Amino acid sequence: MDEITPDLLLQAYASGIFPMAPDAESTELTWYLPEERGIMPLDGMYVPKKLMRLVMSGKMAVTADRVFDDVMLACAEAAPGRETTWISARIRSLYGDLHRQGNAHSIEVWDGEALVGGLYGVSLRGAFFGESMFSRERDASKVALVHLVAGLRQGRYTLLDTQYTTPHLTGLGGIGISAEDYQSLLHQALTVRAVWPDDFSLQALRESIASLRALPGRAPAGDPP
Repeated sequence: MDEITPDLLLQAYASGIFPMAPDAESTELTWYLPEERGIMPLDGMYVPKKLMRLVMSGKMAVTADRVFDDVMLACAEAAPGRETTWISARIRSLYGDLHRQGNAHSIEVWDGEALVGGLYGVSLRGAFFGESMFSRERDASKVALVHLVAGLRQGRYTLLDTQYTTPHLTGLGGIGISAEDYQSLLHQALTVRAVWPDDFSLQALRESIASLRALPGRAPAGDPP
C-alpha cells in the first residue's frame, strides 16, 4: 500500500476497484470490488416535483471545483448514524492530488456564503465514480446530485458509479447491477471522450436539468447523514 499513487488509483478505477481506509486515523487502505455495484443511470434519474422546484428556484447556488478540499473534509465529518468515516488523511491527500491533475472533481452547494452540501468523485474518460456526499441543509446533497447528473449528461458521460446502493440513491433512480454487467458498462465508458463541464450552475445546466424525469408523488429517502 505504500506505493499507491494517483496514477495507480486511476488504473484501479479503470479495473472497477476502489480504495477505502478502515477509519479516519488509519494510514492503511483496502481495495474493494463489490459483487453488486451501485450506479445512477444517467437517463433514469427520478426527480420529485418538490426537489425539481427547489433546484429550478436557484435558492441554492451550485459550483464545481471551487473548494474541493473543503468538500472532502465535510464528507468526512462525523454525523448522527455516521460517527466514523473511511475518509482518512491519506485518502484526502491522494484524491487532492487527483483533483490537481484534473481527475477528481467536487460539486458544491451554497446557501449564500455557506457551504451546505456537495459531493466529490473521480472522472476517467466517460465514467464518473462518485465517492461521497454531504448535507448541512435539507436536500442539499440531492441538489448536488441533480446538477452532477445534468452536467455529466451534457458532457457526454455514460456511467455514474455510486459504488453501493442506498435508500437515498435508489429513491432517486439508483440501481444495483452485477459485477459482470458493471464491467461491461465500465469498459464502454472508458472508450468515450467525455468532457467535464466548466460550469455547473443552474444557468448553464437549466435545459439539461429540465430534461430529467420529474415524478410527482415519489418521495426519496432523506439526505444521508
